[in-house]
Amino acid sequence: MSYSAEAFSELARALTGPVFRRGDEGMADEVAAQNTLVQHDPEVAVGAETEADVEAAVRFATAAGMPVHVLATGHGGWRAVSSGVLITTARLSGLQIDPDARIAAIGAGNRWSAVVAAAAESGLAPVTGASGHVGTIGYTLGGGLGPLARTFGFSSDYARSFRLVTAAGEAITASDTEHPELFWALRGGKGGFGVVTSMEFALVPVRSLYAGSLFFDAEHVAAVLRGWSEFTATAPESVTTSVAVLRFPPLEVVPEPLRGKTAVSLRFAFVGSAEEGERMFAPLRALAPSFLGGVGELPAADVSLIHNDPTDPVPMWDRGMLLDRIDAGFAEALLEVAGPDAPLPMVAVEVRHLGGAASRDVAGGSAVGGRSAAGSLVMIGAPDPALFDTELPAAADAVTARLAPWISASNNINFAGDLSTPGSCESCWTPEAFARLAAIRTAYDPTGTFPYP
Repeated sequence: MSYSAEAFSELARALTGPVFRRGDEGMADEVAAQNTLVQHDPEVAVGAETEADVEAAVRFATAAGMPVHVLATGHGGWRAVSSGVLITTARLSGLQIDPDARIAAIGAGNRWSAVVAAAAESGLAPVTGASGHVGTIGYTLGGGLGPLARTFGFSSDYARSFRLVTAAGEAITASDTEHPELFWALRGGKGGFGVVTSMEFALVPVRSLYAGSLFFDAEHVAAVLRGWSEFTATAPESVTTSVAVLRFPPLEVVPEPLRGKTAVSLRFAFVGSAEEGERMFAPLRALAPSFLGGVGELPAADVSLIHNDPTDPVPMWDRGMLLDRIDAGFAEALLEVAGPDAPLPMVAVEVRHLGGAASRDVAGGSAVGGRSAAGSLVMIGAPDPALFDTELPAAADAVTARLAPWISASNNINFAGDLSTPGSCESCWTPEAFARLAAIRTAYDPTGTFPYP
């Protein structure tokens, strides 16, 4: 499992984009992850500028018996790459909108923010995630649950085709009519099938939402959590909501109104008229007086403002799971372990209401895991690496134990986080789907060029 100087020189000559060997200047910047604790150090890194670059890099790796890893925008990585070839796809930034067909042709280097902005010019929108900073491909390969999930379903439901380079170093198209078994796997099966270079993605005709978020002080956390859980019992599919108990550190980088506070953020998104949206939101608005934020008519291009997630790279620790139900008992248990009086070293404990359109699979089926979930729960630890090995896992274990009656035995790969725990990957799909995915990986990558997970 090694390569010769001659083979490396041939690769460099074949590429349009840059190539780095371990120790080269510029390697660290090329392979930087969003989680600053994940320090990738592959033997070779290829900054692909074209699909042909990806083909050349894969052929180089297979000839040398080296594994191939992929990095797009750097989100979602939980394990450092320390061997083989790492292909970065950030330069594959092609983006075209066909307003008549309502299709976006999206290069693998795009973040959702670019697609949202381009589609909005035609009165269209992609079914995207909560953060526009996240890359389009990795997110979609895992399914993708965003702030409009109850209305439109999983983001991967809107993928119409993928271009990818297989272990043979050849680019193919996977769709309903070409390699349909692989297409099934790519809509929710995550990784290990090849290097996705682009996808065609259906858009929806949405120009505006009635949406936003409100922040409530610590004294109102209980009323908001209880009222929100009751609201979810009868919420229509046109409404997607979430709540997050937040503990803001007393640092200058935190906006002054939030600095040092414990608060709850209530997020709301309604697809429809402003008048109907306000009628839907009124019971939630009346739960308690808010001190920050707003809910009102919002351009679809500003969908990321609903959650307003941070974008700067930081040391990150998180754990996610799905919920079988959200009810009054869940709200009380969550208050007990994550409310303002709980000594919890988490900056955020977020619960999203799912179901609705997300519970229904696409025609022909997809590999998405967790469709039956009523909600999701994610814990994000304080960004102090000294806490990552023991204190945060122990705190998360305590929360999980208390919420066990509501936690689903199944998960979704985009929420699972660290997959080093035995069984954590398998839990993201049914046993039948997991076996089918393994068989498809073997069919397209018989020698294990693309290790997963």
